[in-house]
Amino acid sequence: MGDPRAFLTIHRKEAGYRPVHERIDDFSEVEQTLSTGDRRIQASRCMDCGVPFCHWACPLGNKQPEWQDMLYKGNWQDAYLVLSATCDFPEFTGRICPALCEKSCVLKLSCDEPVTIRENEASIVEVAFREGYIKPVHPVRNGKRVAVVGSGPAGLVAANRLNHKGYEVTVFDKHEKPGGLLRFGIPNFKLGKNIIDRRIRLLEDEGIIFRMNTCVGQDITTRELIDQFDAVCLAIGSEVPRDLPIEGRSLKGVHFALELLANQNRLLEGISVPEEERISCKGKKVLVIGGGDTGSDCVGTANRHHAAQVMQIEIMPQPPVGYNPATPWPMYPQVLKTSSSHEEGCIRRWNLASNRFIGENGVLKGVEVEEVEWIPAVDGGRPQMKKTGRTDIIEADLVFLAMGFVHPVQEGIIAELNLSVDGRQDIAVDACSKTSVDKVFACGDAVSGASLVVKAMASGKKAAAEIDRYLSGK
Repeated sequence: MGDPRAFLTIHRKEAGYRPVHERIDDFSEVEQTLSTGDRRIQASRCMDCGVPFCHWACPLGNKQPEWQDMLYKGNWQDAYLVLSATCDFPEFTGRICPALCEKSCVLKLSCDEPVTIRENEASIVEVAFREGYIKPVHPVRNGKRVAVVGSGPAGLVAANRLNHKGYEVTVFDKHEKPGGLLRFGIPNFKLGKNIIDRRIRLLEDEGIIFRMNTCVGQDITTRELIDQFDAVCLAIGSEVPRDLPIEGRSLKGVHFALELLANQNRLLEGISVPEEERISCKGKKVLVIGGGDTGSDCVGTANRHHAAQVMQIEIMPQPPVGYNPATPWPMYPQVLKTSSSHEEGCIRRWNLASNRFIGENGVLKGVEVEEVEWIPAVDGGRPQMKKTGRTDIIEADLVFLAMGFVHPVQEGIIAELNLSVDGRQDIAVDACSKTSVDKVFACGDAVSGASLVVKAMASGKKAAAEIDRYLSGK
């Protein structure tokens, strides 16, 4: 701990976002950066707590106090070495992680001014790339081969870890480019795809083979992979979106959120998208159903299309600002989140259920919504929803369903191998990340259900360790 009194004299300083009037006309990253001097000052606020709750809260087990101290002292290279020992891709988590560490920072719990851990993390890895601290590693090969199916955050971490252990790793993915939801789900204004490309080039330099446009279960069977490789790791994600099967669902203008987000990202990548699949929000009234991050991403995308109006509705009550007594630490705080997309323009409403989509001649014109109340359960269980009878018509030309994902696609790999699934239809694994089929492991959202990128990365990290243990006989 370089400055034991910094937390008393220095306040939290965030980099902030580019001005709305500037960023609304492009898809470049909205978050700005601090100078290296200011960044070091922010790192000095870390108190190096005797019990570091930040470390405890991080799914990856990042050693925040250690690299915060190194950053404060200007030891950027050492800071990166400590950070990268637990986090394979800090350039991703430093941009899009909800920073569970900051929610547990003592300075958050005591004065609502946590250390800027996430931003500091992003700064460390960017300096590491800029200064050439990150160089390709060429491990000695052990003669064994592993197939990773899926190139999202879980699959990339598993591939990276196994490659560094000396395995020959081939990553299979049905999409045009690697990255999974990092590339085709998260908008460029949150994560520039040049950041993904930079990392993929490094992974390729280190020997990982990427076979894109290859759908396992169609272009190649999973049985073929099992025969050709010593182990197979399934990181196929949780791709089946939660639907809203109400009257009018088939009307033109009702889409899943990823139809908008993936298409937009493809267009920005220069990937061809058929004209009939393109979605433009320009001049239209847009309604986003679902109050989470994916819904917020739709809001930001619609704003950049220059929609006439953007509204986001949520069936749950509006959470409180700042602190929620119903979710005290160490629970994750359920508080009102105002994203950069919301700042750009959005009407937000809560306690609304969608009754039916309204259209004319097969085209969406609006949505009938109804106010709901939530009745607390007497036994402390889940509250019960009660419809009030108070309805309203929200005019809409486009609706985007952003209500989460329910489970992995059951057809293809899961059906082909007759993999055991749990009650939610996620792939069932044991404590060693093994599926019900020999040589086959699984990780990420395919196992846990849709969750955070950082948790998927932690799952990929664990799966890699278990595969290594399985193949090495340790």
